[in-house]
Formats: sequence, structure tokens, C-alpha cells
Amino acid sequence: MLRLTALPAIAVLSLALAACQRDAPSAAPPTAAPALPAGSASVVLDQPDAHATGTRAPQVVDGVVTFEGFGPARFGTDQEQVRIAWGHDLGDAQPSEPGGCYYLSPQPPRTDDGTPGFMIEGDRFARIDVGNPGYTAPGGGKVGMSRAEIEQLYADRVEAAPHKYVEGAQTLRVTDPEGGASVLVFETDAEGRVTAWRIGVPPQVDYVERCG
Repeated sequence: MLRLTALPAIAVLSLALAACQRDAPSAAPPTAAPALPAGSASVVLDQPDAHATGTRAPQVVDGVVTFEGFGPARFGTDQEQVRIAWGHDLGDAQPSEPGGCYYLSPQPPRTDDGTPGFMIEGDRFARIDVGNPGYTAPGGGKVGMSRAEIEQLYADRVEAAPHKYVEGAQTLRVTDPEGGASVLVFETDAEGRVTAWRIGVPPQVDYVERCG
């Protein structure tokens, strides 16, 4: 008569665990965070709009506003390059006369979020206006900073002048560290806090009245 030899308890447990591992599905690899497509011309991301449910507002990616322009759209190029770089609706504004000054503005029109405006004059991209503390100027300046912080960031390159219309306020003009023609201008309030900034080429960058 055949006799069965009992397996040690530890061996039985090892066999059971091995069978479970063979039958269990393999773990799914971690999902990578979405990235902008390589070579994408658009330099803004869609972000939820805090002011309206169900709509999305574009947000500028840090580092794309430079002394050369807005991402691939360089100062001096035509308005179509700005539209491609923004990647969203910029409206259908036209100059009041051929070659006149006008702005391409994110749509739908808003006045409370400081989204960038793109000045076109002489059929060329000349300036960017920003009033949003979430957007960073080249060199690190932002809306809400003090004059002292701006002077620290842009040491020996800041030229301060009284604001043309706001008593006690100032404009802080910063030159391109690479020696280019473009200029960065911060506007402060009477307490010395930055309320807006703009960057572009003269003479347009120095228009206090924008296209006025």
C-alpha cells in the first residue's frame, strides 16, 4: 500500500503563496502626468476659471514672457504669430486706421482678472500688458511686489520716475540684461506696490495711455 508523506507546514504555505502570485494580475504602471506636446506652439495651459462654472480660462506658463516676446511670437512679428502662441481666442479687434494701435485680448472679454493684452501697432507685435499676480515677468517681478523687491531683483537696472497720472505712484523701467531694445516697465501705486507691468519695444512700451 502506498503511503503519503506529509509535507512540512512551511512548505505548504510557500506553495500556496507562489500560486497566488501567479494568479494575481500584475500591477498597472504609474500614470505619467500629462505634458505639453513636444514642439507645441501654444504657450498657455487650460485652467479652471474660478469665476464661472463650466468654463476654462487660459493661464500663461511661467517663463514664456521674455524680453524677446511671448514664447515663439517675437516682438516685431505679425499678429498671427501671437494668435498661434496664445492658442486660444484673441478676438477680432482691428485698428481704427491702417497701421494703427490695437490690442488682441483673450475672449470672452474680462476686466477683473488681469489676463495679458497683446499690443499690435504698425501691423507688428509691440508689447504685452499684465495685471495678474499669477504671471511672472522675466527676472521674477510680479504684481503685488514692493518697489524694494523690484530693485533687489533688477539691481542697477531700474530707472524710477513719477507716474504720469497717479499722484505718489511710480513707473520702474528695467532694461534688457542682454542689451536688447526691449524694456520691462512696472507700475506702482502710491504705497509702492506693483499694480501692473508691461514689456515690449519703444516707443510702444512707454505709452502710458496704452493705445489711447
